[in-house]
Amino acid sequence: MNITERLKKYVQVYTTSDENSDTFPSTKRQFDLAHILVDELKEMGLADAKVDEYGYVTAHLKSNVDKNLPTLGLLAHMDTSPAAKGEGVKPQVVHYEGGDIVLNKEKNIVLSDKDFPALNDVHGLDLMVTDGTTLLGADDKAGIAIIMDSLKTIIEKDLPHGNLAIGFTPDEEIGCGVDHFDVKGFGADVAFTLDGSRLGEVQYECFHAVSGKVNIQGVSVHPGSAKNHMINAISLGMELDGMLPEQMRPQYTEGYEGFYHLDQFRGNVEEAEMIYILRDFDADKVKNMGEIFQAAVDFMNRKYGEHITLTLEESYRNMREKIEPHMDLIDLCVDVMKEEGIEPIVEPIRGGTDGSKLSWMGLPTPNLFTGGMNFHGPYEYIPIQHMEKGRDFLTKLIQEMATRA
Repeated sequence: MNITERLKKYVQVYTTSDENSDTFPSTKRQFDLAHILVDELKEMGLADAKVDEYGYVTAHLKSNVDKNLPTLGLLAHMDTSPAAKGEGVKPQVVHYEGGDIVLNKEKNIVLSDKDFPALNDVHGLDLMVTDGTTLLGADDKAGIAIIMDSLKTIIEKDLPHGNLAIGFTPDEEIGCGVDHFDVKGFGADVAFTLDGSRLGEVQYECFHAVSGKVNIQGVSVHPGSAKNHMINAISLGMELDGMLPEQMRPQYTEGYEGFYHLDQFRGNVEEAEMIYILRDFDADKVKNMGEIFQAAVDFMNRKYGEHITLTLEESYRNMREKIEPHMDLIDLCVDVMKEEGIEPIVEPIRGGTDGSKLSWMGLPTPNLFTGGMNFHGPYEYIPIQHMEKGRDFLTKLIQEMATRA
């Protein structure tokens, strides 16, 4: 099974997580892929491969070099985003020479270089795409495929490696992927998540993340006799959102700029709920954003009466502080990428990974590329050659960590 066949196999397993679930993992279907991966790991000789009650797949490969080396962890997540349909994925591979890719002729769904100019960088490559009705799931099943193919290469060729700890996690897409992860039992000293995007990404900074929930209690009165009585919860929500800095909405930000994002808005005249995410790379700036948000709510309550409540809760932290003492990991990644003919892209993640929480749980965990693009929707694609480069890079990185130390 080559890496293309491997990814095709994984993406066709339905593993969408559910943010409204009160179980962990949030969906039982994630166990389907977990059991497949355990079987494959055991076939490769990782006899301790297992899946626990929380859906975590773990396995270990003992070092074959006579050195006292740190144990390296390699992690990727099994679930796919609930932002798009993840059931019935029909992957297809097309050789791309530019222009449009018709994903679904009947529904006129087209992957176009006009809408997605990054396609101009992959002319002449083979792209795995969807049929336009689902996401692909390269986020993060490409990460799993790269790790598994790297392990296969190392074992079959008996390449030098230190102790390796392998972990595949559920529920990353809904922000709780490592809430029950046993870091101590995993046994790694440092680790990488393979959950990035563009070829060459190396990431050790991520957002400091806060979630915000706004509850609005309105007063519902028949609109024919509503004067001086009705308080429309929907209208209050619209007014509150308009008070937040417009220039700090996601569509106007990039790089290290933070944002307020209204992710969900539901309700009626009598009651409404708004779900926000607040993001910045600086914890103090996120704190200030929360204070601005609360000030807006306080103003609205003075204006209309006490109808609005705001709850803010930290989701994850910027991992930079925990990884900076281990910048030799980043430097090594950059060196190996250059040796493999890959241009390193050391940039912050405008999001988060399991590594952000793991780093604060005591396991420094930067993030590496998979090659996939346009995650969380039907226009997702991944160049096969970039995934192969990811495998070759990871294989070389593991060897270098075993021989350079």
